[in-house]
Amino acid sequence: MLFYKLRKANDEINELYRHQGYTIALLGNPNVGKSSVFNVMTGMKQHTGNWPGKTVELATGVFSYRNQLHHIVDLPGIYSLLTHSSEEEVSRDFICFEDCDVCVVVCDATMLERNLNLALQVMEITDHVVIAVNMMDEAKKKNICINLDALSSLLQVRVVGISARNRDGFEELKDAIMQTACKKESKKNVVEYPELEKSIQRITQNIHTTFMNKRFLALKLLDSQVHTERFHRYILNIDEIIDIVNEEKQMLQEKGIYDRFEEIIVNALQQKAYEISEKCFIINDNKYLDKDMKLDRIVTHKIWGYGLMLILLAIVFWITIQGANIPSDLLSRMFMHIEMWLHEQCAYFHVNSFLEGIFVDGMIKISGWVISVMLPPMAIFFPMFTLLEDFGYLPRVAFNLDGFFQKANTCGKQALTMAMGFGCNAVGVSGARIMNSPRERLIAILTNTFMPCNGRFPMLISIVTMFFSGIFINPWNGVFSSIILTVIILFSVMLTLGISRLLSNTILKGIPSSFTLELPPYRKPEVKKVIIRSIFDRTLFVLGRAVSVAIPAGIVIWLLGNIEFHNLTLLMHVSNFLDPLARLMGLDGVILLAFILGFPANEIVVPIMIMIYMSNSTIMEISDLTVLKSLFIDNGWTWITAICTLIFTIAHFPCATTILTIKKETQSWKWTCISFLLPTIVGIILCIGIHAGIDLILLLFHL
Repeated sequence: MLFYKLRKANDEINELYRHQGYTIALLGNPNVGKSSVFNVMTGMKQHTGNWPGKTVELATGVFSYRNQLHHIVDLPGIYSLLTHSSEEEVSRDFICFEDCDVCVVVCDATMLERNLNLALQVMEITDHVVIAVNMMDEAKKKNICINLDALSSLLQVRVVGISARNRDGFEELKDAIMQTACKKESKKNVVEYPELEKSIQRITQNIHTTFMNKRFLALKLLDSQVHTERFHRYILNIDEIIDIVNEEKQMLQEKGIYDRFEEIIVNALQQKAYEISEKCFIINDNKYLDKDMKLDRIVTHKIWGYGLMLILLAIVFWITIQGANIPSDLLSRMFMHIEMWLHEQCAYFHVNSFLEGIFVDGMIKISGWVISVMLPPMAIFFPMFTLLEDFGYLPRVAFNLDGFFQKANTCGKQALTMAMGFGCNAVGVSGARIMNSPRERLIAILTNTFMPCNGRFPMLISIVTMFFSGIFINPWNGVFSSIILTVIILFSVMLTLGISRLLSNTILKGIPSSFTLELPPYRKPEVKKVIIRSIFDRTLFVLGRAVSVAIPAGIVIWLLGNIEFHNLTLLMHVSNFLDPLARLMGLDGVILLAFILGFPANEIVVPIMIMIYMSNSTIMEISDLTVLKSLFIDNGWTWITAICTLIFTIAHFPCATTILTIKKETQSWKWTCISFLLPTIVGIILCIGIHAGIDLILLLFHL
């Protein structure tokens, strides 16, 4: 019976593929619910991939309607097609040059005028546009009435009201997409630019092209930042057109119009959006934003805003740390039982002891340690971070920190990527895509490793608790652990700002770019979707990369700990070699070697220290901090060693997962190497300076 059902389902899918439908592009401003619309349309039939030649990810999926299988592409959330960020270029080029049958522009029903700006730009390129006015339920709660028929008449395109949260209006939306895809080209209600119209008309009269929209081509050819080679395959007489375009540019410059080219277009679009909105957007209660404004007075306050940030950050960290303890312990015990069972099976089948050690004590033990330490914190932190994002708080964080990043000659959006780095530096590096300037994107990528990720927090907390909180004398002194940890985080933020300023004044010179920062309305987060998205899209993705690197690292660590030379293991030989430099930094050779071998994942740094100090052949875990502190002190640790270790934990090379992500994002080995060397050199200099400074102070105090 089950086989029959599977075969029937497979036949139905094959039948759909024999009736290929249309390709739909889905685009809109950020925070309009575009991703929710995409998820409702496609269900789980979707995958994500990079646009060719770009690091911009596009989610693609399919949905069936009228016995046809239609493809839908979720383009990046953007505000405009006129500027030149990677996201905007990808959206514009997809609409212009890809086989796109319909463009669905998602608008926020509560912010219609602002969203219409993008819709009008898309209508400049193609007639096949459908406007999906999302969040109609939220507009109703705020006593906002939208005349959809009037809006459709004014725009001369199909307009559909939907609610992605409640899944309302999607059948009508699908029907509108089908009708729009089938219709013939018609004259659009285009936006007019009086000062440019004559130039546009003259260019279009001379263009012989296979491209649908001559008007759009004329506008883009007039733009000095667009290379005409991009349109060469669409314009048959490109050389003649270039001469005409240059003449028009010269004429517009003489009139003083060309320098205001983009300003003229933007103003015309805004005026058109305002006129349309006035006719079909009715606010029955002008106080619908009062609650948001009152909350913003606190959240974005010059004093209380920063205090609230620190409190929320402390709460998120506290919940992450406390909540991860039990599942981490359970996972650790589970992997311990798996290792014991594997040892028994190896003994039963008489497996060679060398192979048994590599496989069980190397690969399995390291991978198990990484999973048990990384998975629970990420599974807690990422959903909480995404909940704050859905609630609308994270853009306020960028708003608050924008002034500091402007002084560092970077962009306020770096605050968002910096916050992502607390969960995982690899995610923070990927998050740098939101920055429009390539220079500022590189700065955000190179400095993200200065933010302590969840792989480094266990070590930070352990060292602070053992050497500075006094928790073993008076339980109330445990409060100092939280205070000191907060100071460490503030230090990492200041270090990020300082290095960003250094980079922007040296190898990445430039001025900070201006950007439009939207403060979206506060919304009740969709908890179920947030948990699913954060776990599958972030947690498991990062964990998979970490484990793939940890497996070969486990083999290397086991070999170093078990191969002897002159009665010493290779681990001891290497640590003795590193000891002079490490002593200069206030550390010892074992600590420095543990950081180097912890390159695959920061979680294994402390276990490697324990392994070498105890002269053990495999990685060990000591859960009792009192025992661990005694072990460290017996091997020469002091409070100075603890401080220098904390500093080097903040400032050292990224883990292997982050390095792989940096290579993927920058597409450059040069910047990948710089991202490795920069924090390492900074960490060495800081440790040497702090160690020497403390020694000097102690010497003067003693004298």
